[in-house]
Amino acid sequence: MAIAYPHFFGSDKLTAEVALMGPTPSLPPVILTQDELKKIAAYKAVEFVQSGMVLGLGTGSTAKHAVDRIGQLLIQGKLNNIIGIPTSKKTHEQAVSLGIPLSDLDSHPVVDLAIDGADEVDPYMNLVKGRGGSLLREKMIESACKKFVVIVDESKLVQHLGGSGLAMPVEIVPFCWKFSAQRLELLFKESGCVAKLRTYSENGEPFVTDNGNYIIDLYLKKDIGDLKAASDAILRLPGVVEHGMFLGMATTVIVAGELGVRVKSK
Repeated sequence: MAIAYPHFFGSDKLTAEVALMGPTPSLPPVILTQDELKKIAAYKAVEFVQSGMVLGLGTGSTAKHAVDRIGQLLIQGKLNNIIGIPTSKKTHEQAVSLGIPLSDLDSHPVVDLAIDGADEVDPYMNLVKGRGGSLLREKMIESACKKFVVIVDESKLVQHLGGSGLAMPVEIVPFCWKFSAQRLELLFKESGCVAKLRTYSENGEPFVTDNGNYIIDLYLKKDIGDLKAASDAILRLPGVVEHGMFLGMATTVIVAGELGVRVKSK
């Protein structure tokens, strides 16, 4: 399903209702920024939210718009009795600032709906996530949900995972991280893999996740083939905590692009 964009002036006037109105042919086309596309996809995803739900609250620049929108609807009284389970400390802080009631998987082991972004989406709705560093908590929460709605702009669409040439993250324990990086690189040698420790740009120190772990970013020149086999091989390595491939988890993908919003569901 595709939904065309309307004409609007400034992202501050973008609302869920406006963004999803029908086309207005009499007006000139609007060139939207990537952030505006993300916002359109996020607002569309929030239409899946109903009062009384337990929600997985995603992390990242796209998911931030969805969390903001949920907060707005709570304040307006259009949603109530919502419980959020944040996928990162950053999202926790955002949700608290918006007055969204929070809990965790210990208290709510079944999540009704999760909304989150993705770094890559392949034609089969498999995902790469974790370039923001929250992949472990994201996977824990989103694997526990009945519905998982993924929101992206069209730049995130790839023919195969790793196809963007950007990082495929693997969270590892800090102990002997070089050893872990070497084994990961060797694992995908035939795909031209280069494994790099993620560091902070300002000081070169290792990036540390909310769980106190490091991240090894895998850069792949070729398709790694069987994703399930690749997943199992990564997880069998001692020292690996989790990887950023989310296979078969998404139930709906919402893609915002130049021609409108596309909604793909299983």
